Amino acid sequence: MNDYMIRGTAAGGEIRVFAAYTKATVEEARERHGLSPVATAALGRLMTGALMMGSMMKNDSDVLTLQIHADGPINGLTVTANARGEVKGYVGNPEVMLPPKNGKLDVGGAVGIGLLSVVKDLGLKEPYSGQTILVSSEIGDDLTYYFANSEQVPSSVGLGVLMNKDNTVRHAGGFIIQLMPFASEETISTLEANIGKMNSVTQYLDEGMTPVELAQQVLGELELVVQGEMPVKFYCDCNKEKVAAAVASIAREDIEEMIADDEDIEVKCHFCNTAYTYTPEDLQGILDYSDKEA
Repeated sequence: MNDYMIRGTAAGGEIRVFAAYTKATVEEARERHGLSPVATAALGRLMTGALMMGSMMKNDSDVLTLQIHADGPINGLTVTANARGEVKGYVGNPEVMLPPKNGKLDVGGAVGIGLLSVVKDLGLKEPYSGQTILVSSEIGDDLTYYFANSEQVPSSVGLGVLMNKDNTVRHAGGFIIQLMPFASEETISTLEANIGKMNSVTQYLDEGMTPVELAQQVLGELELVVQGEMPVKFYCDCNKEKVAAAVASIAREDIEEMIADDEDIEVKCHFCNTAYTYTPEDLQGILDYSDKEA
């Protein structure tokens, strides 16, 4: 199954539905960053959630950033997504290892206690920014809490990453179900009952369920109407020129010292781990450009 996402409605438009399959996307993140199994699960859940949240934005140029600042050994997570089904992200400590908890990867223990920040750059003067506490640090629960408290949208978020024994990604995906303001009590009760009977997302994915089937599993007898489908992927728009802007932010005396050492330096993009090499001549060019702009 290729990575893709669906969006739709149910119960005559009273429910908004998103579901995604993201195995290849999460596996690419694992490979690029050399992630441990628990780091893969944590970042994969956040990336999957961000992809679905990104699809809620209207314009291709809109950008969503999810950041988790917490005290766990993973040392925080950052993910960026857009409305085109593209996502990138990284963790502070990609090699974090923890013993399993109740037979499962201890994502909550790796993340720790802290805050979830959501920033939406919609091309306005100031980006929208919201922040909530982490209620479980399992990612899905935290996004559910964010929607209810920061956006006042009753939601259910289910996310999962299942690993193979060789520590590659076996399955990844999830759903976001949201109630519209005019949802009836009958619809709400039916949906709550369905969600209460659900197994884990990873179990359904391991049974071979597609995003449509996963969404219908959540909805039960509430019929899903699919309104759109799009491919999703790991994508970073970095290049040597953009990374050079980060190099330019280094103190001038430090860059001059690098030039004096007369050796190439390597700088890696946080989001995709791509390495860019800068010669002493490149560094001098960065300084010269900064002087012109000053």
